[in-house]
Amino acid sequence: MNKSIYIFILFLFTYFQTFAQHNLSNRASISVITCGPGEELYSAFGHSAFRVYDPLLGLDKIYNYGTFDFDAPNFYMNFAKGKLTYQLSTTSFDRFLYAYKYENRWVKAQVLNLTNVDVQAVFNYLERNALPQNRSYQYDFFYNNCATKIEDVIKTVLKNRVSFTNDHIKTTKSHRELIADYTDQHFKWGKFGIDLALGSVIDDEATKDDYKFLPDYIFEAFNNATITKGIHNEALVKNEGFILKTPKQVLDFSFLQPIIVFSIILLLIFFITYKNYKKNKRTKWLDFSLYFITGIIGVTVLLLWFASSHTATYKNFNFLWAFAPNLVISFYMFKNKLPSFITNYNKFLLILILVLLIIWVLKIQVFNIALIPILLALAVRYVFLISKIKRLSTPKK
Repeated sequence: MNKSIYIFILFLFTYFQTFAQHNLSNRASISVITCGPGEELYSAFGHSAFRVYDPLLGLDKIYNYGTFDFDAPNFYMNFAKGKLTYQLSTTSFDRFLYAYKYENRWVKAQVLNLTNVDVQAVFNYLERNALPQNRSYQYDFFYNNCATKIEDVIKTVLKNRVSFTNDHIKTTKSHRELIADYTDQHFKWGKFGIDLALGSVIDDEATKDDYKFLPDYIFEAFNNATITKGIHNEALVKNEGFILKTPKQVLDFSFLQPIIVFSIILLLIFFITYKNYKKNKRTKWLDFSLYFITGIIGVTVLLLWFASSHTATYKNFNFLWAFAPNLVISFYMFKNKLPSFITNYNKFLLILILVLLIIWVLKIQVFNIALIPILLALAVRYVFLISKIKRLSTPKK
């Protein structure tokens, strides 16, 4: 009996202690944290998170929807398939801030204009959402990421008492143009890879809500949002400002940019092709390389389009120059005498390049400018192979 009473008292103590820990004081606040871009492509767009701060309880906690587990089963395969599982993680604000200070990234905070009841409600939601059984969600770069989650949480908890307007957005851009705003200067190779992997769907005009996949636009959205308190509408953000400032980033003037590298390759292919034409020879390793590499890229593009759940890789017309059947044709390039069907095949490839240029001009899909020397190199080589096969098949007089 005494043991039972002891267990019961211990249970009550634990219960009330937990209850007390989860009831914030009237000094508690909720902030939206926005972080600047980093030096790696994955951090190029910045980051968003929640901060819960209660000086009386000594609570200073970050809720971060932008974490994933590299050690999860089949992580890389699921990543390729577009089945990206992200998690809401928590950490102390000091540890969070230390990481961004180490990476030389700025951090801004927007303290929200919430009542004590609202602060408690948001905190309770985040705590429940951070439980192991609730913390995972299906990530989407454009529609369900660390930035979009911030507005979603506030709308879910406060419902129609908050109003987000997009009147502050004055531009009309596509998703690709929005990405370019963050990658054109510092991540040219990354931008080339993005333009190669993502399809024409990201060239459609983005709605004003679509802008909010980027933390900077979530920041502006909160600055222009309102909350109903009684019969009055008030600004949702009470105050905002920098927590960390960083030096201005230096633009990337690296020589080895895609447009330069591919232009050098173009000149090399021009030179080899000219020598081949004059000597009536063919550089087999070059032809094999061009067909094999474009074939591999083409297969990858089609897999991302048809075999993955990525919403941004659909309708990717890069397959017109990176033509998947080239992978098979590449092995014919080792033959001393090319089959006659290669002539018509190469003519077809030239037509595909022409179609791609039309698609580009009409802005059905916008391609990376560094693609121009690649297209020229391929066209030159295809024309050379057509002419060479024709010369070899023409009877000598």
